[in-house]
Amino acid sequence: MSAPSGPTGERAGSVPATAPATVRPAPTVLSAWYGTAAFLLLLAAVFAASYAVGTAAGPVAPGLHSPDAPGQDGTGHGGGGHG
Repeated sequence: MSAPSGPTGERAGSVPATAPATVRPAPTVLSAWYGTAAFLLLLAAVFAASYAVGTAAGPVAPGLHSPDAPGQDGTGHGGGGHG
């Protein structure tokens, strides 16, 4: 007993002898630049967001102040009580 044939006369479940080829256009130099530019924009956005969050969070260590904060001598040493 043979398998039933389809409307084109092929056997059911068989693969046609000439499968249609998938044609992809060749990548261009311009498309590579788009990808690079998109990556750099994303990188800049991540750095900008992390800078904004860091600025909003303030200093990490208690008592840490910028060198030009009021009451500092401008040397960058906060005193700390050592030495």
